[in-house]
Amino acid sequence: MKRIFAFVLTMVMLASFAACGMVDVEGDGEVGGFFSPIADGDGGEEDNTLMPVDFERYVVVDNEYCTIEITGIGEDILWGYSISTQLENKSEDKTYMFSLQSASINGVEVDSLFAAEVAPGKKAVENITFLEDDLENNGIEQYTDIQLDFRVYDSNDWTADEVALVSTHIYPYGGENATTFVREAKPRDVVLVDNDSVTVLATGYREDALWGYTIDIYIVNKTETTVMVSVDEASVNGFMADPFFATDVVAGKCAFASISWSDSEFEKSGITEVEEIEFQLRVYDYNNWMADDFANEKVTLKP
Repeated sequence: MKRIFAFVLTMVMLASFAACGMVDVEGDGEVGGFFSPIADGDGGEEDNTLMPVDFERYVVVDNEYCTIEITGIGEDILWGYSISTQLENKSEDKTYMFSLQSASINGVEVDSLFAAEVAPGKKAVENITFLEDDLENNGIEQYTDIQLDFRVYDSNDWTADEVALVSTHIYPYGGENATTFVREAKPRDVVLVDNDSVTVLATGYREDALWGYTIDIYIVNKTETTVMVSVDEASVNGFMADPFFATDVVAGKCAFASISWSDSEFEKSGITEVEEIEFQLRVYDYNNWMADDFANEKVTLKP
């Protein structure tokens, strides 16, 4: 499940003046703005202290309906890693919703805090912030490729076509230094599904202070469409127990997610220690529910 936390997010992705990075807007080849890579403090190991640099604002989309402009990137005291935008609604009579259809960092899909309604003929200044705990926990500290997929639509008519649907990449260390995250296999990993379309791994078990008993999972979408991953008919120690879980992963991306059971769910069945978990794991086309499943497997775990 895509969880919208209101917690402290991520560290800033800025650096010292050493070399230029670029921002690339897909579709029209426009390039603008610059960042610099992390300075090598003592000529030896990489210095992970990030320093502010100048940023050149650039336009992601500018059509007859709306404008989206990236105006800055930096650290917000409350939220952490933040990308600033200026939005403009050029319509005379329609309120537009500006949102992110998806966002990824180094090829890992992430949740983001961004959605803004803008009235006809008005502008707005909004920040995009990332929910990055899973990134940091898995060793992703340098954001070398930030992909943002913007969607703008009539907030009062969801059946209408989008007025803008555009993707942009930000390369804080230069396009030549962009990397794609590849997770190394670990001894505790349990393969739940691994085929030509998708890989799903259980990577660990833990007690989460907010969500309860949790299975961490890692998903790789190898298809050319968005996939939905869900759990049905779940049981713990032989007792039916519905977890908090359902997540989608866009084409060609990977994602960290978690399957969780609330304390109250365990308490009503008298579960004090988890011995066995069973569920039906289903992976299917998010955009075509009539298509054959990419995977539909019965899973048994013994933590």
